[in-house]
Amino acid sequence: MDLGINGKWALVCAASKGLGKGCAAALVREGVHVVITARGDEALQATAAELRALNPAVQVRTVAGDITTAEGRAAALAACPQVDILVNNAGGPPAGDFREWNRDTWIAALDANMLTPIELIKATVDGMAERGFGRVVNITSAAVKAPYEALGLSNGARTGLTGFVAGLARQSRLASRNVTINNLLPGPFDTDRLRSNTAAVAQRAGQGFDALWEQRRLSNPTQRFGRADEFGAACAFLCSVYTGYMTGQNLMLDGGAYPGTF
Repeated sequence: MDLGINGKWALVCAASKGLGKGCAAALVREGVHVVITARGDEALQATAAELRALNPAVQVRTVAGDITTAEGRAAALAACPQVDILVNNAGGPPAGDFREWNRDTWIAALDANMLTPIELIKATVDGMAERGFGRVVNITSAAVKAPYEALGLSNGARTGLTGFVAGLARQSRLASRNVTINNLLPGPFDTDRLRSNTAAVAQRAGQGFDALWEQRRLSNPTQRFGRADEFGAACAFLCSVYTGYMTGQNLMLDGGAYPGTF
């Protein structure tokens, strides 16, 4: 299926590994030129080489830096000739007990998982509207619909972003100009993030990592963890020409773990 986005430009944040990398790879396969960001330059360059090998016809540009800072965002935006597709992503805040968190801890979580995506959206959606095409995909979390007890920082910050997007996506000056804003809500995917969170939970509970990891795998209806490539494929579809009538939505990818009807 041709998604109709060949030749577009995308900015994909936190794309050196995990779900961000999966999204960048799926877009590159569709002929999208990408600017990828991450804090660590070594991993970023390795990913860029992999992406170029996937599709030598596209441009892959890298920006190493902290996307949660004004300087990091400015550098990423400057590297992208025009942002037709924006994939917002940032590593989630650590697990823990809210009694241990102070104001600075909360501000860091909000900066990474709520305010940075909003700043990047603000910097790009008007240009998208002028050109008559734009796709924003925010990688949030299944915790938005089913909060995780140990991930209070993530629960709060990502839910705040979801509420903001719900209003913005429905502004007619964007939606009527073929600019859509949607959220992808990953459940348990086999990523470094899931492994680190599982290790933290196991340590607090006095359990072994392997036993808890296996327990989590078997508790999912699919009895497996998700893969970054299938997450990326869902992202690419949301960025396609076929989703102009789909905006302000929260698409859950969790193997059926969420038990609700809605």
